[in-house]
This record gives sequence, C-alpha cells and structure tokens, in this order.
Amino acid sequence: MTRIVAVRSAFPAHRYPQAVLTREFAELTGLGDAQRALLERLHRNSGVDTRHTVLPLHEYNSLRGIELTNDRYIERATDLGERALREALDAAGTAPGEIDLLIVTSVTGVAVPSLDARLIPRLGLRSDVKRLPIFGLGCVAGAAALARIHDYLLAWPGHTAALLALELCTLTWPSSEVTTADMVVCGLFGDGAAALVARGSRAAKGLTPRIIATRSELYPGTGHTLGWRLGSDGFRIVLTAELADVVERGIGDTVSAFLASHGLTVDDIGCWVCHPGGPRVIDAVQKSLELPDSAVEPSRRSLAEVGNLSSVSVLHVLEKTMDAGQRPGSFGLIIGLGPGVSVELVLLRW
Repeated sequence: MTRIVAVRSAFPAHRYPQAVLTREFAELTGLGDAQRALLERLHRNSGVDTRHTVLPLHEYNSLRGIELTNDRYIERATDLGERALREALDAAGTAPGEIDLLIVTSVTGVAVPSLDARLIPRLGLRSDVKRLPIFGLGCVAGAAALARIHDYLLAWPGHTAALLALELCTLTWPSSEVTTADMVVCGLFGDGAAALVARGSRAAKGLTPRIIATRSELYPGTGHTLGWRLGSDGFRIVLTAELADVVERGIGDTVSAFLASHGLTVDDIGCWVCHPGGPRVIDAVQKSLELPDSAVEPSRRSLAEVGNLSSVSVLHVLEKTMDAGQRPGSFGLIIGLGPGVSVELVLLRW
C-alpha cells in the first residue's frame, strides 16, 4: 500500500481580503457601474474571505500580453514550488536524493523545460529521477496525480515519490472583454502550491494515511462545461452554469459504486477531502451524497481562507485533515473535480 508521509502547502507573501481584490479587479479591467455592481455581488457570494496573490496588486496593471505574463509565471512558480517541496521533504524526513519519482502539475502557465526539470538541480534531486509533468487536468490534477503515484508505488513498493501541485491563478486575470464567467472565477481562485511525499509499502512507516484504491471517471458530453481557451492575451476561462448540476447528478452514483466495490458505504467514511470548487460545487457534493455540514466544513474553510487553488486545493484540505488527526482504522475519501467534467477518487485508511 502507498503511504502518504507528509503534505505541505506554500503561499506567496501577498494576501488580501476579498473586498480589496474585488476593487482592484474592477479598476484593472475598467468595469462600468453595472458590471461593477454584478462583480461585487458575485464576489460577496463566493465563500472566499481572503486570497494570496503571487504579485503585489499594483504590479498587475503592468502585465500585458502572454509573453510577459508567462515569464513571470515561470520565475515565481519555480521559487514557490521549491519552497513547497523543501518543506514537504523536511516534514517527511526525506532527503532529496531519496526521491525516485517527481510529478508536477500546473495549468496556469507553460514551461519548457518543464517546472520539474528546473526544480531538480535546485533541490538536489538525483539526475536519474523519473519525472512526469502534467498539464490540462485543471482542478482535478492534484487528486489524479496522487492516484498515479499510487499506481507507480504499487509497481515499485520500495520507492519514494513526490508530488507538487502549483497554480498562479491570478496571472490569468483577463484585461479586457470581461464576461460573467470571468467575474465568477476572479472572485474564487487564489495562488498557492502544495507538495506531498509518499512511500511504497516496503518503505513506509508510521500512522499517516494509506491509499487503498483509486477511481477515475469522465462524464460524457460535459467537455464544454469547464476549461481553458487560449486567447491573444493568454488563458481565458470556459465555465457554464451547468457545472454544479453535472456534479450533483453524477457524484452520488460515482462515489457509491466505488465504495461498494470495496465493501463500504458513504456512512463508513470518517473524513471527506472534497475539492472546494466554490459554494455551489460543495453544495452539490453535499446534497448528492447526503453529507452533514461537518463533512464538507474543511472544504468550505479552505475556500474561505485561500480561495479555490485549482489542482492544489485537495492537497491543502488533505494537509489540514492530516494535521487534525484521524482515528486509527478510519476511512477517508479524496474527491477531485475538474474539466471534462472529470472525477478522481482516492480511498484512504488511517
């Protein structure tokens, strides 16, 4: 079995209340009175209190064009990723040279050579470390990458793997032609990173959670619901109001079937690590699975404190769940959600 040894989040130094970010976005994009009123209403209802930004707010006005923005992404992502991985390795008591596989996932910028290649010499990882950069899975990538680490460690039970999820969502703020979808996501998403260290069964010790099984599912006909499109000024969000409805219709059956295949039901799960995609998405998961408020409270708290971090969010919630401690023998379930619409489930046992 794969054992998760440590998870650590890292955030940029700049952190602002939601109202400040709302005002700054309205000024940057030159919104009129009617649009500004809509923006303020959407942001008040986002469930977000504070968020981190990779740049101080006064520097966003100078970001014009995809080339400059992506250069800033590579620079800042490499620095933040290094910090997150160092903290996770320290928490795990793992030397950089012990890592056999490094997976890095990010969807808010493009880097070739990829971020993992840039991080290997900075962290002192072995030159022969296996590496897998992931792009395109969006918010579901943190859970999906953890599932792929489990697959790898089943084959190589004596190995140790690391995962870095990193997103600088504020670098994708639009500068013109702002849509309602733009307003929604610019009130939800924040910047941050999370790194995880896991070991195979022959190398694992301790009372941290073990991965029992994983499942991936793609809901047909929902590819238009959530994603990116590439415009002249960079990435632009694709988001429809159907997302929460798709989740509510599908997630109950997906989770119940997965748990049943392991002789479990929803009532057997002691902790839920749900992607905090937004208030409506969390509501959809809670309603479909008939969960009490306490089950999704960690996700709502993560959303309030740091916003939706895309692929980073489930790892942030997992970190807080592990820090809180769980009863030995209890089960947990990670639920990742993303474009597709896609679902990644990771069954845990403490």
